[in-house]
Amino acid sequence: MGVYQHLEEYAGLPVFRFDSETGEDDELPPAAEAAWYVGSDFGGEPFEDVFDRFLERVGTAEVTALVIGYWGASYDDGAADPVALLVEAAAALPGLRALFLGDITGEESEISWIEHSDISPLFAAFPDLERFEIRGVGGLVLEPIKSEKLTVLRFESGGLPARIVQAVGTSRLPNLKHLDLWLGEEMYGGGATVADLAPLLSGERLPALRRLGLEDSEIQDEIAAAVAGAPVVARLESLSLAMGVLTDRGAEALLSGQPLTHLRELDLHHHFLSEAMMERVRAALPGVEVDLSGQEEPDDGEWFFVEVSE
Repeated sequence: MGVYQHLEEYAGLPVFRFDSETGEDDELPPAAEAAWYVGSDFGGEPFEDVFDRFLERVGTAEVTALVIGYWGASYDDGAADPVALLVEAAAALPGLRALFLGDITGEESEISWIEHSDISPLFAAFPDLERFEIRGVGGLVLEPIKSEKLTVLRFESGGLPARIVQAVGTSRLPNLKHLDLWLGEEMYGGGATVADLAPLLSGERLPALRRLGLEDSEIQDEIAAAVAGAPVVARLESLSLAMGVLTDRGAEALLSGQPLTHLRELDLHHHFLSEAMMERVRAALPGVEVDLSGQEEPDDGEWFFVEVSE
């Protein structure tokens, strides 16, 4: 499965699409009142041309939230590098606080086909970014981040490479409150182990973290067991082990570990728990909002699957 809907809201603002169909006479909202989607179409106007028109037509000094959509496939000759274009335009976007890179649906490109570059320069070019989210990890390069402002960091993928998890784990993000990692499957590039997650689970580098998502993993049971004794959990308000291959074994480990009754919410949606285990989880956490929707059955009785892969 993949992602098949574009964002309609981002960073608390409605998304306004500025794309190949946006004409010179089209009415635009005030720059500060929208999260601006900028993207091209397959075989249509090149992304860099759409981006140039966006910079010319919109009062970009007032833009606070930007959503980058389709910019061309990796096999296209001369496909744009949105990171390079954004870094070059940084002076024109002094108020940018939220950036979503890769609002690309399955009809445009499957999540495992989205090709990136080195995104590290974005954090130097936009030091005031408070929120950064990215979909797809093909070709992705990330060096450890240093940011005093970043509060939300999310990676959506069908397979998150270990090197990316390691880079996040060695980053200096003292004010990060929300971290989501879609770890995915090895078949689609996911190679992170519980050992790679250890720096995150210790919480030493993430003193402000309140929401942690370690999701969409084929080793969800192992992750649940590690989370059960992880120091970072004590300060969390929200924990998500959703979207992955969580079975009764992982839930048993989670319930046998440290108390989770301090949580406001526990998201386990898309799971392989038995009815009996679901009842045990609910009974153990009476004051916690527990999401146990999406109870799955293994295909042919033996093939377990994550929610987002291809």
